[in-house]
Amino acid sequence: MTKKTSHTKFNVSEIRKDFPILSREVNGKPLIYLDNAATSQTPQHVIDVIVDYYSKYNSNIHRGVHTLSQEATDKYEQARQTIQKHFNAKHANEIIFTSGTTHSINLVASGFASILKPKDEIIVSALEHHSNIVPWQMLCDKTGATLKVIPMNDNGELEIDSYKSLLSSKTKLVIVNHVSNALGIINPIETIIKLAHHFGAAVLIDGAQSIPHIKPDVQALDVDFYVASAHKMCGPTGVGMLYGKEEWLNKLPPYQGGGEMIAEVTFEKTTYAELPHKFEAGTPNICGGIAFGAAIDYMNSIGFEAIESYEKELLHYATIRLLEIEGLHIYGETSQKTAVISFNVGSIHPYDLGSILDKLGIAVRTGHHCTQPIMDFYNVPGTVRASFAFYNTKEEIDIFIDGLKKAVMMLS
Repeated sequence: MTKKTSHTKFNVSEIRKDFPILSREVNGKPLIYLDNAATSQTPQHVIDVIVDYYSKYNSNIHRGVHTLSQEATDKYEQARQTIQKHFNAKHANEIIFTSGTTHSINLVASGFASILKPKDEIIVSALEHHSNIVPWQMLCDKTGATLKVIPMNDNGELEIDSYKSLLSSKTKLVIVNHVSNALGIINPIETIIKLAHHFGAAVLIDGAQSIPHIKPDVQALDVDFYVASAHKMCGPTGVGMLYGKEEWLNKLPPYQGGGEMIAEVTFEKTTYAELPHKFEAGTPNICGGIAFGAAIDYMNSIGFEAIESYEKELLHYATIRLLEIEGLHIYGETSQKTAVISFNVGSIHPYDLGSILDKLGIAVRTGHHCTQPIMDFYNVPGTVRASFAFYNTKEEIDIFIDGLKKAVMMLS
């Protein structure tokens, strides 16, 4: 297996060598990948970890007495500890492996179905991804609870004064993303959590878009639940995590029944396993969990302070260059942003811009980004979203701008 690269000083040229996909061509042009908010690319180190698992110790985990099972179990549980350390969870059993952020959200929503009562209230924000809206609507339909929404302003920021007015003794759960996937806005989650706790409400933070850019400390945040996906931070798809405070995870009933999540089964009665296994029914994505830990190690080898600093440079540079284009409007203009820019140019449909850019080898995301309420707020069908990672360069941004100008000229 290839040794993990150690980056003692941030050097984007060296970092790019870690990502084999960045050397390919698309439509006869060098790939310029600016769709990182949808999924990040995978470094060779993580690819090697995946190959290593299936080549050398592929086996089902836990309870196996043979060597391969023990090796796989050790690697999987080491990955759990890596995730625990990265997010600064108090206990390893507070980290639940899931298939991703959506699975994690649904797990918590399912658990709260046994807690909520009619006239209880749940608060979500106007900036949420559909996967952080629909499960709560379903939960309200099931329990008779009421869903309330924190409004946003024209800059894409949440209106905290309005949020304060929504909170009451009826509030049982507050759900907000750490970073908006559509706009890149960093929400003031410290304030949101503190205010919710004043009323005794639990808080779930969707960290899918924050974890590539920010290193959250769940104990310092005092958050009750934090959810994320590996593929947003150089890991594989199909695996993610739920962090939950131990006391909350003990309160919630199991999400699924099956093997692994039991302590004892008879036809008369079943007792459930202790955390974290209570929520991990069935054979998990073993390789994915191990690779998730490897991806975290890789990103920490670069350093999140260095990543944040460099990505701010990219965001600033790209913003200046984009505003050269007449009629271009950026949505979500605030200083508290990650390296994501959502924009439109005049009346040109975002899909048309994205299609021409693809012909030039430039990958951006177009559409409503699973945030239709945000698009309705701005009264647009969608946007073009360019999202940057620590392996992107200013030279790529220049090519992107040239391509965009060409596309605008063709479509005007």
